[in-house]
Amino acid sequence: MSDKSTIFIFIDDETKPVAQVLSPVSFELDTRKLTDGEHTLKIVSKDPTGKEGIRKIPFVVRNGPAIAVEGISENAIVDGVLPLMINAYGKGDQKSFLIEGSETPQSIPAWVWILIIGFAGWAMYYLFRYYAMPG
Repeated sequence: MSDKSTIFIFIDDETKPVAQVLSPVSFELDTRKLTDGEHTLKIVSKDPTGKEGIRKIPFVVRNGPAIAVEGISENAIVDGVLPLMINAYGKGDQKSFLIEGSETPQSIPAWVWILIIGFAGWAMYYLFRYYAMPG
């Protein structure tokens, strides 16, 4: 009789385990075979005496192209016409990174405009004061 625990690895609510191994183990979970979205990794351990331990780990798979949306946020209350900016880009694979299209363009934030207008007003104030001085 082995004095090692047996580990069963399940994904979501599957009845058949993805792997059945003796502990300790290093395991690589290939998420490319899973659909994008929420999943649960369920690990069941059975010791030599027959006692079981269960651990569930929720995780989110996002292998598909990333989608960025500007102009609306989650659970927003909106009305009228909404200008939206939508960008979707893939990450490539594990060996190469795609530069093209991987940056999401964004509009200039309002605080930057306020800063620029404030600086321009301050500069114009001192310019007019300089020319108004008697020479």
